[in-house]
Amino acid sequence: MTSLADLPLRPELVGEQPYGAPQLDVPVRLNVNENPYGPSEAVVAQIAAAVAETARDLNRYPERDAVALRADLAAYLGHGLTADHVWAANGSNEVMLHVLQAFAGPGRTVLSFAPTYSMYPEYARDTHSGFVTFPRADDFTVDVEQAVAAIEQTRPDVVLVTSPNNPTGTALPLEAVVALVDASPGVVVVDEAYQEFVRTGTPSALELLPGRPRLAVSRTMSKAFAFAGGRLGYLAADPAFVDALRVVRLPYHLSAVTQAVARVALANAPEMLAAVDRLRQARDGVAAWLAGRGLEVADSDANFVLFGRFADRHAVWQGLLDRGVLIREVGPAGWLRVSAGTPEEMDAFQQALDEVLTDDDVSARMP
Repeated sequence: MTSLADLPLRPELVGEQPYGAPQLDVPVRLNVNENPYGPSEAVVAQIAAAVAETARDLNRYPERDAVALRADLAAYLGHGLTADHVWAANGSNEVMLHVLQAFAGPGRTVLSFAPTYSMYPEYARDTHSGFVTFPRADDFTVDVEQAVAAIEQTRPDVVLVTSPNNPTGTALPLEAVVALVDASPGVVVVDEAYQEFVRTGTPSALELLPGRPRLAVSRTMSKAFAFAGGRLGYLAADPAFVDALRVVRLPYHLSAVTQAVARVALANAPEMLAAVDRLRQARDGVAAWLAGRGLEVADSDANFVLFGRFADRHAVWQGLLDRGVLIREVGPAGWLRVSAGTPEEMDAFQQALDEVLTDDDVSARMP
């Protein structure tokens, strides 16, 4: 049989593995930050009706630039935004890929602050862009003075900064965003995939868009909207920034079905977001419980908690999996990440972790 090694693969892809968290059939899945509360039957019925209506015209190409959907997204975001300020694509992954296709590429550099979302270097690789990181502080915040110095040294064409950060959950103050934009020669994208989960009083970078045409704010419907299977990410920016993404997007990149069901979800935004408060409480509850067990816990504004530190985190991860609980082995060495789930899922996780931490084989590996 032909293997990958027999094919004329691009040199930088040799030995690479496809991105993805483990997809395992276990009772409790708390590894990819999904919303565990699905749409109501009423919303499911509306989605089914929208798909049926759309199916009548599937012989035609979809609306190429998804203008109606972008208008709905703008209305949801507020801040005086219109459809011209919003871009939509197949998840925030494709949005970011569009950004790098438009503003990065061969001979250009992307800068981010580690630890952060593990797909960023893959976006850079896939667009032949250089990728550099600057380390976050020990508490996973971004030291603004040092970050500005890093920008002045590397002169990046794109700065990607996540708030709340994945995998740490750390939010970025608006004054830090302003400093990054002011120092940057290129564009700055604030990735707010988890913004709906922030604690009261934590602002959005959407407030900073007016007068800053090189700033963009990306979001997703996968998390708070319980729409991960719908694959809809979006970005808000100056209309000229959006036009740059329209140049590089593939024709008809958003199917008619995707556009239709996303509009149904947005029309039912209060109901789709109804579980956000429960997930915030679950996050804060499990963070307090972990800290009570003597573990280090990163301060989180997202729907997950990063905790540690373990001398052999894989042994802890495996111990949980052996007990039917799947979390994520990601982030800095010694740390693990658990998503906020239902009360039953949180109870199962806590019981399993208690058992793992009292297991002689595993506890011996802990510092």
